[in-house]
Amino acid sequence: MHAERYRISALAAAQLSRARSVGGRVVAVGTTAVRCLESSPDGKGGVVASEGETDLFLRPGSRFQVVDGLLTNFHQPKSSLLVLVSAFYGRDRVRSAYRGALERGYRFLSFGDCMFGWRSD
Repeated sequence: MHAERYRISALAAAQLSRARSVGGRVVAVGTTAVRCLESSPDGKGGVVASEGETDLFLRPGSRFQVVDGLLTNFHQPKSSLLVLVSAFYGRDRVRSAYRGALERGYRFLSFGDCMFGWRSD
């Protein structure tokens, strides 16, 4: 798994904590956002302000502490991103979504269509 640079500002961390304190949920836009947020959990569903590189490899069995919902592309089969998506949504849900996307002629990869869902757990 490659490393990605990230920065979570003190303001962003405070906004996530505030949202959590009133029952809000965290929705990540993209797998990079998931990896960054899950690399800096505060133990209460939010994040701590931080910056650096993450080489976090989220796969089935990984515990998600921060992100509740994910908006992401339909990723290439056998890719590490598809593994992350399967860990988040659940393998059966991903297979079902991909079957539906193929039947409807959705576009895949970076400039394709996308999907949204809540974490399965």
